[in-house]
Amino acid sequence: MEQLLRARRRSILAGTALIALSISANPALAQTAPQSDEDRAAAAQGDIVVTGSRIDRPGYESPTPLLHMSQEDLQVVSRTNIGAALADLPQFKASQSPQTSGTNAQAGRFPVNIRGLGETRSLVLVDGRRLVSDNDLNTVPSIMVKSVDIVTGGASAAWGSDAVAGVVNMIIDSNYEGVRLGAEGGLSSRGDAGQVKFEGKFGTSFADGRGHFVIGGEYLDNKGIPRKTDRKNTGRFAIIANTLTPNVGSSTRLVGGYVTSGPEGLVGMGFNPDGSLRTPDMGPITGNNMVGGESTSDDDRSPLITPQQRYTALAKASYELTDTLKLSADLRYSRYYNNYTWFGDHTSSVTIQADNAFLSDDVRQILAGANAESFTMARYNADLSYSSIKLDRRSIQGTLALDGSFGGGRWRYTGYYSHGEYRNKMETPGFLIASNFANAVDAVIDPATGEAVCRSGAAGCVPLNLFGEGAPSQEAIDYVTGTPRSNSVNKLDTYGVSLRGEPFDLPAGPVSIAIGAEGRNLETSSTIGELDAARAYSTFYFTSLNGKYDVKEAFAEVVVPVVRDVPLLRKLELNGAVRVSDYSTTGSVWSWKLGATNEFLPGVIGRVTRSRDIRAANISELYSNRTVSYVGVIDPQYEDDGSRSVLVYGGGNASLRPEKADTWTAGITAAPLRGLTASIDYFNISIKDVITSIGAQVLVDRCEGGNASLCDYISRGSDGRIVSVASSSVNLSEFKTDGIDAEVAYTMPVNNSANGRVTFRLVGTWVNRFTTDDGVNKIDYVKSQGYAFVNGVPRIRANASVGYASDGFSGLVRARYTSSGLWDGTRPTITNGRIPAYTYIDLQLSQKVPFGDGKHFEIYGNVSNLFDKNPPLYSNFSPYYDVIGRYMTVGARLEF
Repeated sequence: MEQLLRARRRSILAGTALIALSISANPALAQTAPQSDEDRAAAAQGDIVVTGSRIDRPGYESPTPLLHMSQEDLQVVSRTNIGAALADLPQFKASQSPQTSGTNAQAGRFPVNIRGLGETRSLVLVDGRRLVSDNDLNTVPSIMVKSVDIVTGGASAAWGSDAVAGVVNMIIDSNYEGVRLGAEGGLSSRGDAGQVKFEGKFGTSFADGRGHFVIGGEYLDNKGIPRKTDRKNTGRFAIIANTLTPNVGSSTRLVGGYVTSGPEGLVGMGFNPDGSLRTPDMGPITGNNMVGGESTSDDDRSPLITPQQRYTALAKASYELTDTLKLSADLRYSRYYNNYTWFGDHTSSVTIQADNAFLSDDVRQILAGANAESFTMARYNADLSYSSIKLDRRSIQGTLALDGSFGGGRWRYTGYYSHGEYRNKMETPGFLIASNFANAVDAVIDPATGEAVCRSGAAGCVPLNLFGEGAPSQEAIDYVTGTPRSNSVNKLDTYGVSLRGEPFDLPAGPVSIAIGAEGRNLETSSTIGELDAARAYSTFYFTSLNGKYDVKEAFAEVVVPVVRDVPLLRKLELNGAVRVSDYSTTGSVWSWKLGATNEFLPGVIGRVTRSRDIRAANISELYSNRTVSYVGVIDPQYEDDGSRSVLVYGGGNASLRPEKADTWTAGITAAPLRGLTASIDYFNISIKDVITSIGAQVLVDRCEGGNASLCDYISRGSDGRIVSVASSSVNLSEFKTDGIDAEVAYTMPVNNSANGRVTFRLVGTWVNRFTTDDGVNKIDYVKSQGYAFVNGVPRIRANASVGYASDGFSGLVRARYTSSGLWDGTRPTITNGRIPAYTYIDLQLSQKVPFGDGKHFEIYGNVSNLFDKNPPLYSNFSPYYDVIGRYMTVGARLEF
């Protein structure tokens, strides 16, 4: 009897899981569900952790496709965090990563982006509950994650908004017993991107096994790669005459200054450090681009791989109050912090008066000879206003949960409450203050003192010398530059109750239901500096943001067994789910799901799902700060100019409507032989009223293609050329993608004393289409795969691995394949934009040395991109290609 009671205590944990039975493409899970209370409790000895459904009945197969990643899978080639490990998988796109975010304020984040549909359409959970940190996997310690379940289909009826592309659920190793410590170091074959990582966790039971406590954390310091030009095929590229061209920079923003207009003899001249004139070394010029010569580019200074410095910790405790009631609590804290070079605030056109105090005699003579009162100049301000960015992101979140059961374990219930806060503090010193700069540039000689003074007489003004590298004094730099500042806080309160159980049995098995209610309160506020609020900076500044909304939801799900143990219908079950979500911003919206599973033959299971999924606009999309950045854009009206750097303004839109997605998935899993499993799934996702921030180039191209409403977001100068683009959030008409996921895995035991086994695994995705339709233009982005900020996915991505593992030694070789494509499929005229198929080879080796019962010491080594394959041309912001090159990691773990 005591043994049965203990089993029922354990079944409570199984009953509390809000995520369904994880299917690692393993049809062996298609087993007969136990019927008796004793069998039900015994079958739930471990956690039932399910992501595709709210049903938690042992033996239930979710009709939604699932991918399971164990802790060992996540440790292949020692990626910096879970997000980086997932980005290796064919179903993901690393649109935000240390490689793609080097020049924007998102640096240091690593969110999930399933199928390239956008990080906001991929819901991230920890033990079935939402993160406050906006999908950022850097905030969860990898060592505490037992496994990750990935739903690769819509799951809004189960989990609510944001689950349009799927769900990533990180399952914490709540029952860990013992101590695990680890340390590793990494370095590229070129001696940069150095990394150190330390991790540890401890778990123990107490109160005669009724309670359990586990705590763990990690620290990581990766130095990144400081310049985009530190690798081949990355920095200083631009599109010139429909060609991806290397060694390109600005043709006018030269170091020390460059005269762009004025009298003959002065135009086209540069300045030496002493202010005298010189003739610059000019390469071939197209528009504002110059190949070679003295062309300047921020790629010489801004990072190719942004550095990462962070630590995270998580603790979780649980206690069985009674045999049928359990209390649990967890607390998570993380911090990311760094300071590195960002980008320059350069001068495109500034007017210099003929009586400027710092002009050299030869310049004065030319102006006087031409009877000219002024000239204009451009300048690369590396010695004046080149910014850095200081980031400090902190996240804290705590959860209380009560789980119980009654009716002999036939009914399970859960109630929980979670509160989290995510603080993002940014400082970016080195931006020009517009009025101060104007005052300081207009410097004249005071006849009374013979010293340079500001003509305006503005209080505190310090005259600024722009003529020659190093000419600006530190006092003038301090006067004309400032530090944009932003300090934002996101708050998330989530709560919910649910009841799951089997109310009655049918001849084919028990009917299972899950009902519940949930709610979320979200609030964002930010404070900014006084100069930001006054919009005093010339180009870049933060804006304040205050917004909040709440949502209240109710859901229900049912599984009905229809037929059992007849030919070809060995286990036919129907599944239905519905959820209503009432948003304070946009009102009520419904999501639903219908699905079926059937075991045709022993171990051969078919599944199909049709769902309506929703995504409401988040606070950032509704109310976000106005952002400013520089982006290279090709103006279709002036294509001969090539790519020009223009200002791009982003921000929110309070008029956004919720997205609605229709999703079909259908597939089959099989286990035809012992140790062999296989699965294949078709997906079809159609999203209407897509909420997106259109990339500047896409917006410009669609305007030129006939979408007049988008032309309103483009500002042109007096010469007709683009000056800025407002790339704020909008609703587009439709977004569609469909394709096939497939997986094959085989494990073969080796007859030796070390319990050896050989494993083979192949995971791949084939994409048929990936289209956007804004009502005027329909564009297919399949094979558009060279640039992170353009929609696009390869036709095929696949991972294949062969490994051997035993009680001591293990080794694995992995191949990552990406099919051929184009740098930007919307520009097929680019002469050298074709990208060949790429295959990267990774290697992993480890050796365990036992030194007691359940104790071992392990040393390991990994090599990523073993053959040091160079990336394609113009890979500065590549989401699919490795720009680091061969990277080696060695480490050690101790477990006891």
